[in-house]
Amino acid sequence: MMFKLGLVINPYAGIGGALALKGSDGAETRAKALAMGAEQKSFARTETALQELLPLQAQLKICTASGEMGEELARKMGFNVEVVYQCPNEQTEAEDTEATVQALMQHEVDVILFAGGDGTARNVCHIAQDKIPVLGVPAGCKIHSGVYAVTPQAAGRVIEKMIAGEIVTVKHSDVMDIDEVAFREGRVKARRYGEMQVPEALQYVQSVKVGGRESEELVLMDIAAHIIEEMVDDDVYVMGSGSTVAAVMDELGLDNTLLGVDVVQDREVLQADITAPELLALLQQQKEANPDGNIRLVITLIGGQGHVFGRGNQQLSPDVIRFIGKENIRLIATKSKLEALQGRPLIADTGDSKLDEELAGFIPVVTGYHDQVLYRLGQQ
Repeated sequence: MMFKLGLVINPYAGIGGALALKGSDGAETRAKALAMGAEQKSFARTETALQELLPLQAQLKICTASGEMGEELARKMGFNVEVVYQCPNEQTEAEDTEATVQALMQHEVDVILFAGGDGTARNVCHIAQDKIPVLGVPAGCKIHSGVYAVTPQAAGRVIEKMIAGEIVTVKHSDVMDIDEVAFREGRVKARRYGEMQVPEALQYVQSVKVGGRESEELVLMDIAAHIIEEMVDDDVYVMGSGSTVAAVMDELGLDNTLLGVDVVQDREVLQADITAPELLALLQQQKEANPDGNIRLVITLIGGQGHVFGRGNQQLSPDVIRFIGKENIRLIATKSKLEALQGRPLIADTGDSKLDEELAGFIPVVTGYHDQVLYRLGQQ
């Protein structure tokens, strides 16, 4: 399966730094910097990141914007390129970054790599929010946000690991920015603008280890604590089959159908061991009664081949999965269970090939308390 990397370059990121302009926000500042002979460094820094991906060119397509926002550099380096946004401005603006991110999400890229500073991160966050993994190549004057790799090389290596099918962690990191006008007057006023999903190289820090291995029971308790902490009153939770989901039900103090599907609301079992037709009817009824409420699916891997759908949970029919929506799936598993797959993708075998394609891509997997990794969900 071809890996789709979204690429956004802010061509003017950081041009004011060397000239003591303390940022590059605003057309007037950019024009002044260029007039003073400022060097556009974001291209070189992005090229450094992309150098790490050259050995994997055959597995990679770069989706990007026209011209300096990504197309020129990616083509020059020999990558397979698809332009998803034509930039109409001679000097790119914030709205071009946002339009590019919107187009990349519509093209269902696996991750967005962007080069810039905190202003660029704000633009990306405004559209992407926490819906898709993003990673910043540090190229701006201000790097207060936690969404950037330590170096351009580090950014490339994280993407390399994702393409190679290695496990990477995913965290929610803050997007911060300062008021440049105040900064130029000697005042630092930082503000949080949101958070985004950020992949990073796997840090194998277990909360509990026994002989160098995960303590299965305690890790399951950690996973259960994470899911339960996220639960919202009035929302509906479809609890899939398997022992990992059973651990969540145990922590809730609820009876569980190990080889079936239960529905939970307000920490009570709404219906146990439900059939596919019953489940769809119940979810439709709940959504009609509470249109603003969410319906979540908590599911784990079934079988030794990494099946998420199609083995032991046929109650989760294509109609049910579509009704719930990919964005509302909470996949849970221990890291040892994922490592046992030896890099093979998870499998969606719903019986509906179009749905299997829609589900494909990187998905967050809860592997502990406040601990998640990104893993590829593919097809059979």
